[in-house]
Amino acid sequence: MPDSPSSNVSSSSPFTRALIAGAIAGTTVDLSLYPIDTLKTRLQSSSGFYTSGGFRGVYAGVGSAIIGSAPGAALFFVTYEEIKSQLRLFARARGNDGSSKGWAEPMEHMLAASMGEIAACAVRVPTEVVKQRAQAAQHPSSMAALNFILAQRSVIGVPGVWREMYRGWGITVMREVPFTAIQFPLWEGMKSWRRRKLGQSQVSAVESGLFGSIAGAVAAGLTTPLDVLKTRMMLAKERQAAVPLFMQIWKDSGPRAFIAGIGPRVMWISAGGAVFLGTYQWVYNSMIGFPT
Repeated sequence: MPDSPSSNVSSSSPFTRALIAGAIAGTTVDLSLYPIDTLKTRLQSSSGFYTSGGFRGVYAGVGSAIIGSAPGAALFFVTYEEIKSQLRLFARARGNDGSSKGWAEPMEHMLAASMGEIAACAVRVPTEVVKQRAQAAQHPSSMAALNFILAQRSVIGVPGVWREMYRGWGITVMREVPFTAIQFPLWEGMKSWRRRKLGQSQVSAVESGLFGSIAGAVAAGLTTPLDVLKTRMMLAKERQAAVPLFMQIWKDSGPRAFIAGIGPRVMWISAGGAVFLGTYQWVYNSMIGFPT
């Protein structure tokens, strides 16, 4: 008797589940919360909020988000789940029964999430460069921002275009790694606590979303200064190093500049954590046959 569709889905590999669930979650969160991201970018722009567009055209640059969301999130979760699995196998090979104690489990999640973010930045950084220039009203659309960068090939060459597309790579990684090192151990820890309390193998999508919201809000607030620096680097008309730019912002605007947009950022990522990790859990649970 042939397998039913549901049995085929539930028997899919962890790689496939992470790929599909991550892609759906990334697209869902980026599109649903895009206007808040735009307002945050404009608040952090050196040109000022209203000069960068104010409350007008909050979906400017959404094209690049649509293209980059699914592959970026999928790449993150595939890397995250695979490294987490390999770390657990390594622990068992060394005699650990798999029930990580103390700091071992959070450290696994920190390392796996950090590597996942580094991998995802291969897609995320060029997407962010194009998206934020459209959001800050430097160009009327994502396509116009991309064409402007590509048109510089005759002057700066292909390597120069490549560097322009990946402007802010270093500071983005510096922002994302601490962010995920805070968010994912918190999220996984709350899920583990809930599973133990209920005696279940998984949590529901609603519970995962709630835990993701709390973890995201904490991580967002703590990493706002790095986000401000990253945004300024990506919006600058010329390439700038992180340390001189940091010193210039401090000199011109003082320390308060480094918490610019913290309200929208915490609100956006808190809501985003709920949608992103709630959607991920919903798809993942559906694929393994666990009640969503």
